[in-house]
Amino acid sequence: MDLQLANKTAIVTGGSKGIGKAIARVLANEGVHLAILARNPETLAATAAEISAQSGRRVIAIPADTGNTPSVDAAVARAAAELGRIDIPVNCAAQPGGAPPRPGIEHLLDENFLEQMNVKVLGYTRCARAVVPHMKANGWGRIINISGLAARQTGNPIGSMRNVAVQALTKNLADELGPFGINVTCVHPGLTWTEFMEETMTRQAASRGETLEHARERMAQGNAVHRIIEAEDIANITAFLASPLSVAITGESIAAGGGAPRAIYY
Repeated sequence: MDLQLANKTAIVTGGSKGIGKAIARVLANEGVHLAILARNPETLAATAAEISAQSGRRVIAIPADTGNTPSVDAAVARAAAELGRIDIPVNCAAQPGGAPPRPGIEHLLDENFLEQMNVKVLGYTRCARAVVPHMKANGWGRIINISGLAARQTGNPIGSMRNVAVQALTKNLADELGPFGINVTCVHPGLTWTEFMEETMTRQAASRGETLEHARERMAQGNAVHRIIEAEDIANITAFLASPLSVAITGESIAAGGGAPRAIYY
């Protein structure tokens, strides 16, 4: 299937590693020219060079902190100037999970909550605010917000609250921007295999005296398809939502965790 993305332009925040890097790679392989944003300049530059070499597309590395308004505004202005326009912003800059150091409401600290809301919810809002004028001028666009299945689960109050807020932001933007040809969607990954997940599972496996492969097998039993969800799986969904073919989908949140056993969501 031709996703009709050739020569489109995109910004991917959190694009230096994990799900963001996978999204940037898949979009580039579909013919999209990119600006990837993250805080670590060295990792960012290495990722941009890797993806550009693999895809033959232009990939610009722009160090930026989505927790800071001037940083976001400057990064978007640079991306627009260097790419010529902005068609597709993908918001993916956030700490995985968003959990407090210890479980329980009595251990939930104001600073943890405020940091997570600033980087993810307000960070996504900052990016949308900065790119929307460019997208309106184009008369077309796709905004994809990467959130998480904590929006539909208990056990992690900060993770749930920030992800529900991203879902609410998505629907508000979709209703506002639809008349301008801009669709806005949200993707909720569940447990997804990334560099961060591999490091976490390696530590957990060692503490339990099991192999990493056994830990992966156990992790796969937690979803309906009994398969590890890879970062590229999330990227493939995102690429479709970024394409002109997704015109019928806006304001919606797509669960992408391999299916939650026993749960009925409607």
